[in-house]
Amino acid sequence: MGQLQQFIAELKRRRVIRVLVGWGVFSFAVLQIYEPVMHGLHLPEWTLSVVVLALAAGFPAAVVLAWILDVKAGGIERTLPAVDENQGSSANSRPRRPRFALLLLGLGVVAAVPGLVYFLVSRGGIHLEHVRMGTTEEKGGLPDSSTTPSIAVLPFTDMSPQKDQEYLADGLAEEILNALAQVEGLNVAGRTSSFSFKGRNEDLRVVGQKLNVATILEGSVRKSGNTIRITAQIVKAADGFHLWSKTFERDLTNIFAVQDEIARAVVEALKVKLLPGRSPSIRERQTSNPEAYEQYLRGVELLNRYGRVETPQAQAAFEKAIALDANYGLAWSELSMALALLSDWASTADQPDLQARALAAADKGVSLAPDLAISWARRAILRMQIRWDWPGAGVDIDRALKLNPRDVTANEAQARFLAARGQLAEAIATGRKIVELDHLNLAGWLRLHTFYVASGSTDLAHEALERAKAIGPTSINVPVVRALVELREGRPASALAISRLPEMESPDSKLIAAALAHHALGQPKESQRALEALISEFGESDAYQVAEIYAWRGETDKAFEWLERAYRQRDGGLVAVLPWVSPVKWNPVFRSLHDDPRYSALLRKMNLPVE
Repeated sequence: MGQLQQFIAELKRRRVIRVLVGWGVFSFAVLQIYEPVMHGLHLPEWTLSVVVLALAAGFPAAVVLAWILDVKAGGIERTLPAVDENQGSSANSRPRRPRFALLLLGLGVVAAVPGLVYFLVSRGGIHLEHVRMGTTEEKGGLPDSSTTPSIAVLPFTDMSPQKDQEYLADGLAEEILNALAQVEGLNVAGRTSSFSFKGRNEDLRVVGQKLNVATILEGSVRKSGNTIRITAQIVKAADGFHLWSKTFERDLTNIFAVQDEIARAVVEALKVKLLPGRSPSIRERQTSNPEAYEQYLRGVELLNRYGRVETPQAQAAFEKAIALDANYGLAWSELSMALALLSDWASTADQPDLQARALAAADKGVSLAPDLAISWARRAILRMQIRWDWPGAGVDIDRALKLNPRDVTANEAQARFLAARGQLAEAIATGRKIVELDHLNLAGWLRLHTFYVASGSTDLAHEALERAKAIGPTSINVPVVRALVELREGRPASALAISRLPEMESPDSKLIAAALAHHALGQPKESQRALEALISEFGESDAYQVAEIYAWRGETDKAFEWLERAYRQRDGGLVAVLPWVSPVKWNPVFRSLHDDPRYSALLRKMNLPVE
């Protein structure tokens, strides 16, 4: 007992306890600074584990150094043994050094344990395998949700009595998703992937596995008059454990505050360290008018259907939103896309006006919402598609990606830009990034399929198509791509059969596939009949597709005639990357035209590289 008291007295005299407390405070401060910096600089997650281990190892070292050394006015000196006043000699001049050394090291380890335990519990462990590999592990090219906070925002359920608020429920979820996507250090499943579970009532464990996320945000919306009731909850995908839940009953004018609160709750529940000033916010996407916001959400829901009936309705909704709030930048940007889509389907006489209005709306969107990546991405697409203004589009894309490198729309614009200019390797890399950000994105996998076909990577093209089929087995786009694959691989009878399937809903796609397949089968009359029907019904909007059919049939002059018509109309197909369309620069159907001087002349007129 006497030796223990002597040891404790020596600890106090040598200020060891004070040093341990100081090292603990220092370690805590280092971790508080390092973690947000790590996320801001995109450093690997394993580097945090290294810092924690180094700080923990510092506790025993601090104990030993504090025991041996002392800081005095004259500098650092070796601590002298204590003197027993009664005996006139050093009380511990012959200490049992091995035992004292072990006690000191044990004290340092005990002091380090609370911090290590806290780190293990709150962060899910120290991942030494990442230190060994020198990189963050990935599963199938996707971020490992076990090491980085991750979440999917599922579409909210419409609980309104009339079930007429689906657009509002979807819009709320999407706005929260967009806010969370801005947070460094938080992996957020893409909108297309998350919304693919809409109405499916699937087990959350399955959802978490498919989206590769550890947590899920779900909720419901009930609107009655001007009052809205929103219930939201954050759930661990692995076991269904509720991390947070709350019900809000507010006036519609406070809807944005509710969205901000839910986004902040996600960050707090997932213990994401934020850089200063980087709290998730819906503010820059807002309008001060709740009715304008409702019209905007209604327009987005209609525009996403990509239909000839719904798109004019979407245009009307966006215009109502703008009439209520002329400074609503997002409404202007989405209006530009609705007008551009309508111009693709319009008569030759109506196209110039619609295209001019689309560009003007895109410019307005950028001027009113310059801090949103989507504003720049939308304008970039129109500068490519309507003006063939490649330098301007490139500047817009760079700006969008600088604002938010993980924005799917911005990356899609970049993929289209690169593909239209014939930079296939770079387009494929960007396409891969898109499906990593949003890996249940059907259009993303179909776009990758198209890129791989053009690059001659047949196996990868088949793999991408299989992924698309698994994601959207009933999609109207998948049969179109399947028919084109059958044609390219010499199975026209199969392509013709696919064109007659009920899933091939688009009437012009049916006629295109039939015209191509009948020609390959040696049935020129049937091919011509399908082509004439296409020209009669869709000639003004499908000039590029008509040119493709003529090129497939080897009718070069006719192909150039319709390509010139597509050029005059600024047909979007010339530079688009869609399931059924490849840009003129590398469209496999037009390879037979490459040696014709009219082909290079067309590329020059479109400001595209000829090489």
